[in-house]
Amino acid sequence: MTRIAVIGGGRIGEALVAGLLEAGRAVKDLVVVETHANRAGLLADRFGVRVTDAIDDAAVGADLLVIAVKPADVDAVLTELGKIELDGDRDQTLVSLAAGVPTARLESKLPAGFPVVRVMPNTPMLVGQGMSVLAPGRYAKAEQLDLVTEVLGAVGQVAVVAESQMDAVTAISGSGPAYFFLVVEAMVDAGVSLGLSRDVAAQLVVQTMIGSAAMLDESGQSAVDLRAAVTSPAGTTAAAVRELERAGVRSAFLEALHAAERRSAEQGASAE
Repeated sequence: MTRIAVIGGGRIGEALVAGLLEAGRAVKDLVVVETHANRAGLLADRFGVRVTDAIDDAAVGADLLVIAVKPADVDAVLTELGKIELDGDRDQTLVSLAAGVPTARLESKLPAGFPVVRVMPNTPMLVGQGMSVLAPGRYAKAEQLDLVTEVLGAVGQVAVVAESQMDAVTAISGSGPAYFFLVVEAMVDAGVSLGLSRDVAAQLVVQTMIGSAAMLDESGQSAVDLRAAVTSPAGTTAAAVRELERAGVRSAFLEALHAAERRSAEQGASAE
């Protein structure tokens, strides 16, 4: 079985561990590196996995070395990994979930030819509905990319793109959950202003979003077609959509995603 060392027990690291365990991966396949004692204890109690504060303890013998720390902490992790006799010849692969850190930077800190796969995940992997986008480094083999795809496929869907597209990916799926949460927040507040209790408004909005996403996923129809089907001429939906268009919601999303892409590019440049 594949042994996975998750270096970093923060939000994304926890989401990956929780998703893998929920998907049925054996507990003994996972080890987590977490240096903060309180957080380490919480993870061990919550998930029943082995948690260590030593990177070498987790990394030796692991097939996948998953970096799940903040971008500012990546260099420290790579320095620790540099002290270990890593084995790229046995298909040991570094998988980085750190936003904005290019594969070239990771490769430069590792033994020559060591395989690297950069991943932009998102937090819905916590409930097995993540979107993970992979960009292989120069030395990653097809079978190593397949393994990473298989592992991350246990916590959602996976796509592979050229690294040059990762800033756009970050803007859409990496940051995307926040956009939907903001829409839900706004709709719930509007429901309260219409006289509904907050609990009822939240139930209506959340289930409507879940159902709408399922229709998009399963119907084979586009968002344009599905919106048209529910928008009767001169009806309530048409009145609401007219106000959203008047408020510039479409252009607001366009500008927001371009801003996120620019910020991702800036972070990547500063990481090099």
